[in-house]
Amino acid sequence: MDEQGSLSVRIDKWLWAARLFKTRTLAQEAIELGRVKVGGERVKASRGLKEGAFVTVKRGDDTMEVIVTGLSEKRGSASDAAKLYEETESSRNLRRARKDILKLAADPAASIRGGRPTKREGRRLRAFRRGGDY
Repeated sequence: MDEQGSLSVRIDKWLWAARLFKTRTLAQEAIELGRVKVGGERVKASRGLKEGAFVTVKRGDDTMEVIVTGLSEKRGSASDAAKLYEETESSRNLRRARKDILKLAADPAASIRGGRPTKREGRRLRAFRRGGDY
């Protein structure tokens, strides 16, 4: 509790409890790198978070905008974690649109085959280098 008596929780603990990050350490690193903002401003990991706060979380290429609906310092089930925040409609639509775009784009690494050549490919390579038929 803060000096006015209203509940608050450290933001790094809340991010972990809300299952937005797998560990508290990852949550703290994201906060330090400025990937987590409360009310549009950068915060420190020790910052107290209250219900109704607007939090923006950037994870990789994904950006989530959520409104805090509950507070918890303990990590529970996924269904309990979902009750701690509500994602904004605009955030949900942007993430869905980005996901659809990524589905349409071909993965450039998919066409690159890694590892050793197969036995057949090796024979063809040796024959090609010798100038013979393959």
